Amino acid sequence: MARKKAGSWVLCAKNKGYPASLEIRKVYKALSDPDAEAHGFIRVVDESGDDYLYPSSLFVAVELPPAAAKALQPRPRPGRPARKPGTPNPKPRNMVRS
Repeated sequence: MARKKAGSWVLCAKNKGYPASLEIRKVYKALSDPDAEAHGFIRVVDESGDDYLYPSSLFVAVELPPAAAKALQPRPRPGRPARKPGTPNPKPRNMVRS
């Protein structure tokens, strides 16, 4: 797969080895990760807003019109603050009640 710019989009063409995680014919947001790309992987944001590495061979790069890209932006789950993709998950809060 060709090198992607930050915030590009990819279409899942195959999900071999990842049927529970990837849907064929679904568009995913891809994040730039030169180290992963050098090893044949791509960083993809899933529905939870978290990003994971998958083999690049499972995806095809696509260009979307701006309105479509905006509509496909991941949305935070209810009760969970928005997190910029690629940033580490926050540490859990102490749940001690007094």
